[in-house]
Amino acid sequence: MDRWAFDRVAAAHLPGLEYVLPRLSRSADHGVLWFTTAGVLGLTGRPGLRRAALRGAVGIAVASPAVNVIGKHAFRRKRPVVDLVPPIRIRWKLPTSHAFPSGHSASAAAFATGVALEAPAAVAAPVAAAAAGVAFARVYTGAHYPGDVLAGLGIGALAAVGTRLVWPPRPPAARVGPGGVEDVRVDADGRGVVAVVSAASGAGPPGILPGPADAAADLLERELPAAEIVRLGADDDVDKAFGEAAARAEVLAVVGGDGTVNAAARAALARDVPLLVVPGGTFDHFARAYGIESPADAVAAYRKGRVGRVDVGSVRGPEEEQLFLNTASFGAYTEIVDRRERLERRLGKWPALAVAAVRTLRHSQPVELDVDGHRRRVWLAFVGNCVYGSPGAAPSWRRRLDDGLLDVRMVATGRRVPRARAVAAVLAGHLPLMPGYRAWRAGGLELWSPAGGLRLARDGEVSTMAGTVRFGKHARALAVFCPG
Repeated sequence: MDRWAFDRVAAAHLPGLEYVLPRLSRSADHGVLWFTTAGVLGLTGRPGLRRAALRGAVGIAVASPAVNVIGKHAFRRKRPVVDLVPPIRIRWKLPTSHAFPSGHSASAAAFATGVALEAPAAVAAPVAAAAAGVAFARVYTGAHYPGDVLAGLGIGALAAVGTRLVWPPRPPAARVGPGGVEDVRVDADGRGVVAVVSAASGAGPPGILPGPADAAADLLERELPAAEIVRLGADDDVDKAFGEAAARAEVLAVVGGDGTVNAAARAALARDVPLLVVPGGTFDHFARAYGIESPADAVAAYRKGRVGRVDVGSVRGPEEEQLFLNTASFGAYTEIVDRRERLERRLGKWPALAVAAVRTLRHSQPVELDVDGHRRRVWLAFVGNCVYGSPGAAPSWRRRLDDGLLDVRMVATGRRVPRARAVAAVLAGHLPLMPGYRAWRAGGLELWSPAGGLRLARDGEVSTMAGTVRFGKHARALAVFCPG
């Protein structure tokens, strides 16, 4: 049946494709087509497309050795006879290695499947079409039997899907339940919008790289000309600025990173006004979790006029309450934030974060705490606002933003944590590799520090709280413009 199918495809006359398909097949040699595509996706700057490119490349890294090192030598099938193939299709020298399974087809399927797991259909469909073209070209040019190609496609797809076991794909955006979405009236020109811009958010070392917040503010001025733009200075009181803006706003917009968004959320909650989050920082975890990956996405969400009611995490002490939209962490994580802030003016945030993580994880000591009434030596702990989707120290995506739960992950051990193992586990984003790891979901959490104070990092901002500290939730308390 394989030979019969090969003869039919090889003898087919497809005007124009005699020139296109051989070149397409040749471009996929050594994965050049796919790695070039991955580079283009990475250069777009969109996190979803960067993840798609990386997952596709990892799929190739698994599928290619499986086919070329194991499969071909295990089956040792000869190449087909090419008498029926016109010379124009085989102007390049045909491969002399074994035929089964097809390595080109495996790489094509691995990359296309990896991209499909992360990217939107508008990107995944052309990549899948190119992969199908490469697979068909391997038969059309006489390099493989159809069975070789089908086997390669199956292996490649399995390799890409298998990456989900260690790296779950991120959903396009976190959602809120049907009862948490409502329509609001908005002005097309932005009348009633007060946008507070933190120009320092996401900026690199002074004088080297400008921050993205300025570009986002310029976009708001063009798209929403009636909106009021308030630019924060380096010495301005952030909480006071947001409080005054929320008092006169029908919609409070914030341009900045997660720490700035946290301050805006406090003001929006106090005045009960909807919040428009415009990405303008380094990480923008909350905006991206909600599906807003660029300032243009934020403007589109505003014009749709739909807001979702999301949960807000709460940390209560004897004298104060602090809020968090993403995470609150203690233990080694607060040391990482402190070190990063000292280094980032010289290195920039991303390099500073990497250096701080390695230094801290090598030298940090556990914190002694009472956790829900039980004494623990906590080396690292993470409390997420809603359930997060991957087993890392600080995962970045959620499926829901209104599930009413706290996601608690903790490394608590009475013995010394192996430093090399700890560094590898945190940087690889897989905390279950560490001894003493526990994870659970709850509506609340109570902590007490015998030392008299607990250092917390909330949405990347570090502070100290004294006495008994209680974590909880304000369910569906904050109205935020959503993209759909």
